[in-house]
Amino acid sequence: MDDWRIDVPTSGSKHLPPDPGYIKGLASQGYRFEEAVADLVDNSIDAGASEVVVHFRRTGDLLTSLVVVDNGRGMTEAELDTAMTVGKRRAYGDTALGMFGMGLKAASFSHADSVTVISRAKRAGTVGRRWRTESAQESFQCDIVEVEFAKRFLDLYDEYVVWNGTAVRWDGVRDFPARGDAGQTDIYVTKTMRSLADHLGLHLHRFLADGRIRITIAVSGTDAEVPPMTWQVQAVDPFGYAVSGLPGYPRVFTTTLDGVGPLTLTAHIWTPRSNAEQFRLPGGILARQGLYAYRHDRLVQAGGWYGLRQSEQHLSLARVAFDLPADSEHAFGLTVKKAELQPVPGFVDAVERAVDADGHSFLDYLKDAEGAYRQARTTTRERKAVLPPGKGFAPELRAAIEEELPFVPGEEPIEVRWVPLGGDVFFSIDRDERRLLLNKQFRAALLGGRRGGLNDVPVIKTLLYLLMNEAFTGERIGPRVKDNLDLWQSLLLTAVKSETAKYGSEGGA
Repeated sequence: MDDWRIDVPTSGSKHLPPDPGYIKGLASQGYRFEEAVADLVDNSIDAGASEVVVHFRRTGDLLTSLVVVDNGRGMTEAELDTAMTVGKRRAYGDTALGMFGMGLKAASFSHADSVTVISRAKRAGTVGRRWRTESAQESFQCDIVEVEFAKRFLDLYDEYVVWNGTAVRWDGVRDFPARGDAGQTDIYVTKTMRSLADHLGLHLHRFLADGRIRITIAVSGTDAEVPPMTWQVQAVDPFGYAVSGLPGYPRVFTTTLDGVGPLTLTAHIWTPRSNAEQFRLPGGILARQGLYAYRHDRLVQAGGWYGLRQSEQHLSLARVAFDLPADSEHAFGLTVKKAELQPVPGFVDAVERAVDADGHSFLDYLKDAEGAYRQARTTTRERKAVLPPGKGFAPELRAAIEEELPFVPGEEPIEVRWVPLGGDVFFSIDRDERRLLLNKQFRAALLGGRRGGLNDVPVIKTLLYLLMNEAFTGERIGPRVKDNLDLWQSLLLTAVKSETAKYGSEGGA
């Protein structure tokens, strides 16, 4: 060890550009479709846009492209080259939503075979660049978009882009339905517009609520028989209750986290049994309780306890908002997707030490939230006890039913199964095995051509569970219940045959 040196001597340097395989790694960040589109909208907000349109381009029965267009400040040719350079990080302002310089490329390569960016800045020309996944992987050669085409393309959106703005276009979107089937495309569009609106409305609710940004989701194309659709994204405030679930809340708790400084936590208790959209968020009540983290007014984590507690029904009214202190991303492990945190180990201890101005601890808050839930359960109007749901119902659905309805103690749950039943029956009841049987022949029609699973068609299953619970109780099925079963059988069979005529009758496994 006599030759050991504190510093390592060097004899020069060598340029080692990234391997083209880096693109595959960039595309494997695990972006969900909604997260990827949200990343593009973040860029629009950073560019000072007040209008953003997410446009699904449809030709006949096929979705062909996705375009996110804004009226932001636009980019010069040099700025666009920087934005399209893989691995290059531009300078970000103190309140920018961007962080790593990877969002545009990672989000786009995760979902599209080609990404084109066309931009126009004031006192600068219209410029465009295109990355194709194949060429990016082979040689990092970025295409220069023909100027006249770039001008005409932005002119398609002259309602929004007047003097300046940017359009990001995805082609070869892998999430789009592959077949030109009108029914399948209609279902995909409706479902995707809704889930995208929910995601953007939640994660950007502060921007939407105060009017800093307006986001429109649109579907249109060249086929006159397919009417255009638009959806205005509304703010979904996870703390948007009218009356607190417990007097004295919300309360503001403060604590310190090493390397970060003061941390302020605003603890809320929701109104019990709320049916508000802001409470029953996508993902379920259990997943949406807990901590809500914001960075520069953008929601980057919606729920979860980070080990403070396990998610449970008794804490379903508890939600806590906090803003990441400036330059603290390293302590919270914010990912490229800006969709989750991985805080340092000391974070849990810091939160547990938090106190408010009156000396209440954060642990007192958790007890208050649990107490508010229990009190609501004892004072709410008594509902008739039902048999619990079993296999065939998603866990979050079973939890929601348990929250709303008391269960008959000691009874086996109702299971839902798809089985062959013949053409003239929609459902059947096996009282002995406590099973609700659905006719497998109609499964594909109810799924609209999508692939089925154990917990599929949750709406149909929930309605049947509520309607038929009484048929599983008692020693026998009485005349009134039997008459209802016959009525529901007849109407549901007529409805599903109408769906079968549209989508076909092949059942899934």
